[in-house]
Amino acid sequence: MSTSEKPDRLVFGCMGLGGAWDTSPYTAADVDAAEAAVEAALDSGITAFDHADIYRHGKSEAVFGEILARSAGLRERITLQTKCGIRLAEGDRPGLYDLRGDTVVRKVEESLTRLRTDVLDVLLLHRPDPLADPADLGAALTSLHRQGLVRRFGVSNMNAAQIARLQAHTELPLVANQLEMSLYRRAWLEDAVLVNTPESAANGFPAGTVEHCLAHGISLQAWGSLAQGRYTGLPKTPQDRATAALVASLAQAKGTTPETIVLWWLRRHPARVVPVIGTSNPARIRACRDAALGEPDLSHEEWYELWVTARGVALP
Repeated sequence: MSTSEKPDRLVFGCMGLGGAWDTSPYTAADVDAAEAAVEAALDSGITAFDHADIYRHGKSEAVFGEILARSAGLRERITLQTKCGIRLAEGDRPGLYDLRGDTVVRKVEESLTRLRTDVLDVLLLHRPDPLADPADLGAALTSLHRQGLVRRFGVSNMNAAQIARLQAHTELPLVANQLEMSLYRRAWLEDAVLVNTPESAANGFPAGTVEHCLAHGISLQAWGSLAQGRYTGLPKTPQDRATAALVASLAQAKGTTPETIVLWWLRRHPARVVPVIGTSNPARIRACRDAALGEPDLSHEEWYELWVTARGVALP
């Protein structure tokens, strides 16, 4: 586990590592590309790495395991997190969710093998499984912890009620909830201001989830935090271009990068959101360095200007 006592400011998402998203073997070139991305993250002050057992059909974890095997002492310098609970489609069987206790234990063992480590710092449950028995699942988490295979647990894409139900069946504190959150995907934030408006029902974000996490010390991790470059070079609409122009202006004024401004916007929220950056481009990873190493330099007014510009209409 990372030796730093400071909480992670950014997490590197490893979904882009491992070559093609299919069952073909990864190549030496895939390992080299992954290593370049990991080195860029480490050079930028990022020491937390997020995986899932399904990423590239397991190849993302496997190439990362190759990197750990090459790099003496690296495992002790980082926080290693993975997720399980999604089963990809196979033949005629559609994709599904599976949080049965024995499945979770087996998936953790498989991830540990691919990652070439004997312990996960964090395991997240990737998606809620409506058929899961929370008592069975809680017992599996306790067993993994007692065996020393997983240090901490969290969830992903779950609402407050789902988190509370699971927490009631385990004494181990849930430490994280990973949700899609960005300057573009703002439903988590709009929920806070659309109360008593006609738009509230259409927003769709489960009310109270952010507040529940805040109240119970559950870190909010933001996947999709860079919004696929929508405001940092790949705008798709006139509204995106207006937001990108504001982002660029703020970056120039503050002597930083547009990527940093987008990430600072998330981190400026009182929930102290931890962005997960999904790019595997070393140059773009390094563009996030200021967000990894420093505190957000956005005023109250600048933060709101970014929000209102991205939403395209005034606040209610």
